[in-house]
Amino acid sequence: MAEEFDAIVLGAGAAGLMCAARAGQRGRRVLLLERAATPGKKILISGGGRCNFTNIGAGPANYLSANPHFAKSALARYTARDFLALVESHGIAWHEKTLGQLFCDGSAKQIVAMLLEECAKGEVDLRCGEEIASVEQAGGFTVTTPSGRFRAPSLVIATGGPSIPKMGASGYAYDLARQFGLKVVEPRPALVPLTLGGEEVLFRDISGVSAAVVTSAGKARFAEAALFTHRGLSGPAILQASSYWRPGEPLFVDFLPDESGDFLLDAKRAAPRSTLRAWLRERLPA
Repeated sequence: MAEEFDAIVLGAGAAGLMCAARAGQRGRRVLLLERAATPGKKILISGGGRCNFTNIGAGPANYLSANPHFAKSALARYTARDFLALVESHGIAWHEKTLGQLFCDGSAKQIVAMLLEECAKGEVDLRCGEEIASVEQAGGFTVTTPSGRFRAPSLVIATGGPSIPKMGASGYAYDLARQFGLKVVEPRPALVPLTLGGEEVLFRDISGVSAAVVTSAGKARFAEAALFTHRGLSGPAILQASSYWRPGEPLFVDFLPDESGDFLLDAKRAAPRSTLRAWLRERLPA
C-alpha cells in the first residue's frame, strides 16, 4: 500500500526545499525526498560558504532557455526582492558585493536553516537518505524507495544537474524526463573556467593574478574580473562568458576596456619619453 500525498518533490536542494515549502504553505500535503543524508549540501558550499543567495539585478535576460517566456513569467511572480524579504524576515544579515550579488554576513547554513524552517511551517514531510528505485505514472505518480512506496497526483523533479559529481550530482533528472517523453536540452558546461591543456598552458607563472576586463562571446559582453589560473582563465567575467561560448568559436578578453583604439599613440604624444612597460605598469596588475 502506497502512502498518499498531494505532491512529491525529488531533491532537497535549493529548488526542492523552496518548492516544497511554498506548496506546503498553500495547504498541500508534500513529501520531499532527498538521496543524501542531509538537505542543502550544494547551498553550503555556494559563495565560498557564505551563499550568494540572490542578485538584485537578476532579470529574464540572465536566463538561457529554449522557452524565454518562462523566465519572464516566473520572475514576474517571484522576484529577487521577494526572496531578500524572506531572508530578512529570518533575521539573516547580508551584504552586497559587485553588480548586485548578495551574500550572507555569516554562513550558508543560515539559508539552509531558513528553508527548512519554511518547510516546517508548511508541514512538509522531509525524508533524507532515500534512493529512488523507480518512478511510475498511472493515474498519478508512484515513487518507490527502499523504505516504501509513495503516491501523488503531482511530481516535481528538483534533483539538479550533473555539475558536481562529488556532491552527489547526476543526470538522473534528464533520465526521468526522457522516461516520461519530455524534451530535454542536452546539458553542456556553463559558468565554468576555461582551461588549456598540455603545451597550451600559458599563464602558470601568473596564476592567482586578477584584472578588470571585458569578455565577449558572440553578442554577450561581461565587464567583471578575470583570474589567471595554473590551467587557464577563471573569474566572474570568464564564468559568465563560458555560458555563451561554443568550442571552436573565438572568445575575446579586453584587458584595457577603458582605452580607445589609438591609446598607444595618445600615450606617446602625452609622454614621448615614457616606455610601453611603464605605461602598462600603471594600468595592469604587476
